[in-house]
Amino acid sequence: MEYELFSRRQKRLREEVSDVYQYETIPRELRVQIFFIWRKVWGEVYYNSFGQLDGSQLAMEAFGSLENMLYEEYGVFDLDEGDDSYSEVDNSYRVVRKFFFEPKDTDKVIDVIEVSFRYIDQVFRDKFHEVDEIFGSKHHDIPPNGISPYEAIDQLNRRFLQHNVGYQYESGQIIRVDSQFIYSEVVKPALDFLSNPIYKRTNEEFLKAHEHYRKGNYKDCINNCLKAFESCLKTICQKRGWPYDDKKAAKKLIQIVLDKKLIPPFMESHFSGFRGALESGLTTLRNRIAGHGQGREKVPCPDYIAAYALHLTASNILLLARADEDME
Repeated sequence: MEYELFSRRQKRLREEVSDVYQYETIPRELRVQIFFIWRKVWGEVYYNSFGQLDGSQLAMEAFGSLENMLYEEYGVFDLDEGDDSYSEVDNSYRVVRKFFFEPKDTDKVIDVIEVSFRYIDQVFRDKFHEVDEIFGSKHHDIPPNGISPYEAIDQLNRRFLQHNVGYQYESGQIIRVDSQFIYSEVVKPALDFLSNPIYKRTNEEFLKAHEHYRKGNYKDCINNCLKAFESCLKTICQKRGWPYDDKKAAKKLIQIVLDKKLIPPFMESHFSGFRGALESGLTTLRNRIAGHGQGREKVPCPDYIAAYALHLTASNILLLARADEDME
């Protein structure tokens, strides 16, 4: 059970806790809390009476998998110099823990969080269901005071918010959150719709846009926003059996969904021309900043333009997906 400590409540009441997100650092306190989430999911790792690392089988498997996944993603054989006095599996725990707590590079800390919770979300979730169905909660591999993969992800996202760190785990990856209102009202519902397998391509491109945004690749972010938007339109056309040219860009695809009355006419007039808003909002933004050749003069792309593209894309995808869902 989580609760808010007295000291934290007082800071909030005295308005010492900022409502503005920061992205530069992952505080040590947050890292420790994430470590405790791991422990509640997998069980403890500890030194036994022989002075050797020991712990639950699930924890040992998890840390071994995390170490190997990080090796593969970074393209290295060692994250840290190991101690030969420990076994390879035991050493995985020590290596991952040290790598998580020591690096000053925030992106690498986020990497560990993302990889670990993707493991919880995708690999351990299967183990959890398998154990839960066969043995129930009394099986020895499930920690007595443990939590489910769903609770672990929920706790991670709440801890991010508690520390005003502008990230959340969604759909297998850490995404950057610039506004909690926009995230909860627009981005998350859009991702929920995109979890449907028919939107697989759209989901991949939209998450790729978020990844580029988090890493500061703002032009690539805008390009993937447009790809995701166009893929969403094409998916709806395929689902509805509406003929379209796969090589045509957003302008032609928008015209198809308008002609087919996917969007009610009153909405088009209410937004002073829905078609114009979509076209100028995304396609023009992409063409002016991220698309085609830029000539001799480099065109800068500020982060707020990329954030606008992300939020506008999420809004448009959400509107189209909901309209498609409601259409008879």
